Amino acid sequence: MARELTEVGVVGLGTMGAGIAEVMARAGLSVTAVDVDEAAVERGRGHVEQSTGKALARGKLAAEDRDAVLERIRFSTSLEDLAHAELVVEAVPERMELKREIFSALDKICPADTILATNTSSLSVTELSVATGRPSKVIGMHFFNPAPVMKLVEVVRTVVTEPSVVEDVEALAARLGKVDVTIGDKAGFIANALLFGYLNHAVALYENRYATREDIDAAMRLGCGLPMGPLALMDLIGIDTAYEILDTMYKQSRNRLHAPTPVIKQMMTAGLLGRKTGRGFYTYAGRDSAEVVPDAGTPAPGGAAEGARDVATVGVVGSGTMATGIVEVVAKGGYDVRFVARSADKVAAVHKALAKSLEKQVQRGRLDEAGRDEVLARVSGSASVEDLADRDLVIEAVVESMPVKEALFSNLGEIAKPGAVLATTTSSLPVIECARASGRPADVVGMHFFNPAQVMALVEVVSTIATAPEVAATAHAVSLRLGKHPVSCTDRAGFIVNALLFPYLNDAVKMLEAHYATADDIDAAMKVGCGYPMGPFELLDVVGLDVSLAIERELYTEFREPGFAPAPLLEHLVTAGYLGRKTGRGFRDHAGR
Repeated sequence: MARELTEVGVVGLGTMGAGIAEVMARAGLSVTAVDVDEAAVERGRGHVEQSTGKALARGKLAAEDRDAVLERIRFSTSLEDLAHAELVVEAVPERMELKREIFSALDKICPADTILATNTSSLSVTELSVATGRPSKVIGMHFFNPAPVMKLVEVVRTVVTEPSVVEDVEALAARLGKVDVTIGDKAGFIANALLFGYLNHAVALYENRYATREDIDAAMRLGCGLPMGPLALMDLIGIDTAYEILDTMYKQSRNRLHAPTPVIKQMMTAGLLGRKTGRGFYTYAGRDSAEVVPDAGTPAPGGAAEGARDVATVGVVGSGTMATGIVEVVAKGGYDVRFVARSADKVAAVHKALAKSLEKQVQRGRLDEAGRDEVLARVSGSASVEDLADRDLVIEAVVESMPVKEALFSNLGEIAKPGAVLATTTSSLPVIECARASGRPADVVGMHFFNPAQVMALVEVVSTIATAPEVAATAHAVSLRLGKHPVSCTDRAGFIVNALLFPYLNDAVKMLEAHYATADDIDAAMKVGCGYPMGPFELLDVVGLDVSLAIERELYTEFREPGFAPAPLLEHLVTAGYLGRKTGRGFRDHAGR
């Protein structure tokens, strides 16, 4: 049975350590908080007072409770004051030598049954444990920043950590109101191992000038529903911290995807460490400010749409969910829309689906009846692609098959009037293949809408090596008029969102495949620890394992990066017909398909 701990210590009172001390005190524990000198202690006290003050102002903490929290924390500059602690959490900077020195000192000061925990996010807990004479009493207790708010704690056991110590710490995490995932000692644990591979990849896209920092961040926020874009998150974490975590992960995994992108070390050397120094990937109003201010790299508002061709009429080819959604969005944007489907029945089905969607919006008060009628009046349907000859812009939204798209673009190249822009909504196929088939490659651009098109704000505007600048500008201008957020990238597999999302999902499958953690724990770590709207296995089951595998194969084929090779487990599930929710079984069982 787990011990009920009452007396705890925290060493290191930066933002993280002060937050851990506050969390412990809020749960009713008596806390001794230690830092190197009086100035550091005062900063730590300030962190706790400021944090609890915010909680008080927001009504999340009563005045008497705040007073009680502050009374439960004793501040000190001496490790000797931890002589009676039942558990001590170390939260000093991520330097192995410093942490080992502290663990060695605590080993001599604390009673033999005191649990020594480290808040490290990436260093080896095992290596820290052997600096003591009690490695079986050493454990990782990785809180997430800010500790009073974030609910996840990764409990990291080594091969010699006693089961009773794990039980005690798991019980404490529950008492603190945290969600704990218990795992083995591997660089990055769950959340950072998956997060930092993705962040590193995003930095590489930026360093290679594939897309701007603003577009990379907007793509992941709007395309995946993430709370922050990867480069803004790097600035929040700290460029130096990110480098240390990636370097540690690479030294253990030898996975090239964990090798810090060169610009990270260059920024660290130059002192561009992110928010804490006022400048990182972005420039901030001052040190420790969250306010981004314009700098030399900030794009001019609307600049990407300058020089656009005039568009008054739009054609859409396709009758599926995506095509129907695009028809609705374009008509709502005020354009005259003509869509083409394969048969009269499919034309009627699109009209019916459009009318149903608009009627639902009327019933919910999002659209009035006059607005509905205006939208419907702008839409006409046809079963002949020849009827697109007068369109200024034609958007293709047919099946993701290159032969089908090539045949269509060959026809559009002959049918569309001179100067018409031809766009494909492909999410993974090369836009240049469509462009070549058209016979007028300068007029062809990618406009990758996200599903459902009526809801999702992102459009990836994909320029090939042959796309005319005014054609890309037209795609931007139209997207803006539709109320969308366009981002620019060039024609490479995955564009921005899928190129960053699917290697991360693949890494999660490899982690499961290696029996490092369960699907539930991995999903919990990413949702609770990183604020992701869905865990990787939930998302894979929703997207479809077959679709995910196809995209991962495209990425691997194009980049020949060993780390992008699809995980065998994913391939085996697809071969077995376990494709996710649509078949009732994927990484989890789904009742009722």
